[in-house]
Amino acid sequence: MENNYHVPVMLDACVEGLNIKPNGVYVDVTFGGGGHSREILKHLGADGVLIAFDQDPDAQRNRIADPRFRFVDQNFAYLKNNLRLLGFKKVDGILADLGVSSHQFNEAERGFSTRFESILDMRMDQQGKLTASGVLNTYSEDQLHKLFGIYGEVKNAKSLAKAVVTGRVERPIETLSDFKRVAAAHIPKGKEHKYMAQVFQALRIEVNAEIDVLESFLVQSAEVLNEGGRLVVMSYHSLEDRPVKNFLSKGKFRGEVEKDFFGNEIKPFRVLTRKAIVADEEELERNSRSRSAKLRIGEKI
Repeated sequence: MENNYHVPVMLDACVEGLNIKPNGVYVDVTFGGGGHSREILKHLGADGVLIAFDQDPDAQRNRIADPRFRFVDQNFAYLKNNLRLLGFKKVDGILADLGVSSHQFNEAERGFSTRFESILDMRMDQQGKLTASGVLNTYSEDQLHKLFGIYGEVKNAKSLAKAVVTGRVERPIETLSDFKRVAAAHIPKGKEHKYMAQVFQALRIEVNAEIDVLESFLVQSAEVLNEGGRLVVMSYHSLEDRPVKNFLSKGKFRGEVEKDFFGNEIKPFRVLTRKAIVADEEELERNSRSRSAKLRIGEKI
C-alpha cells in the first residue's frame, strides 16, 4: 500500500545516515506509508527493534507484520514517554521525515490540498480541536497577519489578514472556495498555486503546532539517543530546517552555543552534514516532492 500512499524521499541517504547496527533499537517518528520503516527493517537482525510513531489514523493501516516492529499511534512530541512505556530508555537511531505525506494531500476531505474543494480541516490528529477553518474564523487580524507572514512567508500577509476578517463577517470561511472568495483580490496572477501553498502551509503549521512539536521532539531525541546514536531529520521548508540546523550545531534553537568553565562547547550532537544533503537529479525527476527536501544528520556525543 505504501507505494501509492507516499513515495519516501531520499530513502537510501536516510537509512545510510542512521548507520544501522543489526541488533540496535531504531525509531521512525513519521511512519506514514512505511517506506522508510520497511527499508530500516531490511538492515536489522532478528533481535533488532523498530518503533514507529504516527498519529494519523490512515497511517495505522500500513502497519508492518513483523515481530521486530512496534507501532505507537501518537505524535512524536510524546517520544520519550512512549519509549519508556515500551521499555526503552535509550535508542540507537531516530529518523524524522517532516513532510506531509502525498496521501494526505490526495485525500480531499482532509483539507490539506489546494486542488480539491473541501472543508478546511488540516488536522493531522483527528482528535484535535483546532481546524484551519477555526483559525480563519476566530483569529484576530493581527494574529492572522503574523501567521501568514511568519509561517507562510506570504508577501501581502497584512492585506490578506484584513480581507479574511472582513470577508468572514458576511459568511464563515468553511471551505476552499470560501477562502478563495475572500482572498481572490490578493492572490497574484500567474502565481496562484504557489501563493495558496504558502497560505495553506501557514494554516497547517498553526493547526498542528508543528514548530513547538518539532522543538520538543528534538530536545527529547537528544535525551533518548545512546552515545554514537544518530538523529536523521528531513525538512521541507526553512521554518523546519532552521530549528533542526540550530539544535544539531548548537544544542539550542536561539542564540549562541553555550560553553563550560574551560571553554568547551556544551551541545549534544556532532554535526555530520556540514551542508544539508539534497536529492540528486534522478530523484528530482522521479519525485517532485524531493525538490525542497533537506536532510541533516547528527551523532550523539
